[in-house]
Amino acid sequence: MTARRERLLELDRRLVKVASSIRVLGALSFPEQAADAFLACWRRGEPALPAPPEPVPVRAEKLEELATICREVDREDPLGRFVFDTAVSYRKVASMLASKGSREFHEVSRDLYGTPKDRLVGTARTHLDAADHLLESTALLAHATVVDDVRTLTPHSVARELRKRIARFFVEDKVAVTLDENLSAKAAASASRIRLRSGTSFTADDVAQLLEHEAFVHSATALNGKKQPTLTSLSLGSPRTTSTQEGLATFAELITGSIDLARLRRLALRIRVVHLAEDGADFIEVFRYLLSVGETENESVHTALRVFRGGDVRGGHPFTKDVVYLRGLIGVHTFLRKAIAEVRPELVRRLFVGRLTIGDALALEEAFDAGDIAPPRYVPEWAENIRGLSAYLAFSMVTSDIRINDVTMQDLLDEHGEIAGSLPVPEAPVHEAPVPEAPVSEA
Repeated sequence: MTARRERLLELDRRLVKVASSIRVLGALSFPEQAADAFLACWRRGEPALPAPPEPVPVRAEKLEELATICREVDREDPLGRFVFDTAVSYRKVASMLASKGSREFHEVSRDLYGTPKDRLVGTARTHLDAADHLLESTALLAHATVVDDVRTLTPHSVARELRKRIARFFVEDKVAVTLDENLSAKAAASASRIRLRSGTSFTADDVAQLLEHEAFVHSATALNGKKQPTLTSLSLGSPRTTSTQEGLATFAELITGSIDLARLRRLALRIRVVHLAEDGADFIEVFRYLLSVGETENESVHTALRVFRGGDVRGGHPFTKDVVYLRGLIGVHTFLRKAIAEVRPELVRRLFVGRLTIGDALALEEAFDAGDIAPPRYVPEWAENIRGLSAYLAFSMVTSDIRINDVTMQDLLDEHGEIAGSLPVPEAPVHEAPVPEAPVSEA
């Protein structure tokens, strides 16, 4: 092994050690008791802004270690560049934790996770436009697909079921499933553990969704990253990889049929309420908006707590992380479509070698080819089935050009009541130059 490679390995391991001790979401999140306290006040008719927790700043010696790694790693080496970018990501997190509730917190959050007004790749539309379009186009369907009698499951029964299914997938490793009364999200995953919020109920649909999202993506990529011979920092859930990670996990829900319409709409609503909070809506106003669009009190308060963790509950400076779910889903879907269109199926499995961005999957091409990055040990069935995935993505490319709002049900039928051979092509709108009005003279 060359001295250059030994130095890379040393810095990579040092990065894992220091980054693994930096908590991001755990440091910012409200305790579960905050939801109960707010709802109690709300039901008494005395709503009050919740008091955010005080995050513990990253210690000076950890910041210095991150700075040293950034300074000493070889950025000309693509592997070194990955280490550098990951270390920078954690330095940004540190500055965010040190400035909670301020404009600086909001600016760093936007830099790390994006904002609703960011433009989608390949279109002039923003993430907010996409979210609003999704909400508008599914509004009536959401009412038509409400199930009145949904059997709920206890957290203990969900944990038992997840343990059984997980054990069949992670044959070489143990991934525990535990209950956490202080968890603000419904679930959270690492390489060794999936935590479930104990103070809530679940459905059978939740079990399938948690399995695909938390276990088969988040835990799988973290474990695959830990098994890497060179870049063990691929195991880290650094903020720079959040969009790809959440997009991949949500895509897994979509392609396996594990996501329902209510959850898909909730992802869009998160973008809308981040936008409202950026425009000055406070915690109570965001909560009221969510109630007005049909969310339950429980879902509304937990979504509001997500948006304001670390931010200013009075509005203006929210936490923008929830933009990444729909943004990541669209980005990963587009990336996979492009990979299939360009006959590059190997890019699919690359997304599972660890926690990386879609940019890393391309930038580390030589490392993949040279074997410096090992193939993933754990890959979900849908990603291994390239033929099925290709069919799904190829068909989505064919249908994506159809402007569904320009097609009526009658357009689909021929004179015999069968499927028509062709659909009408909408004419491009004609834009005429306006005729100037005659000037008006004032007396």
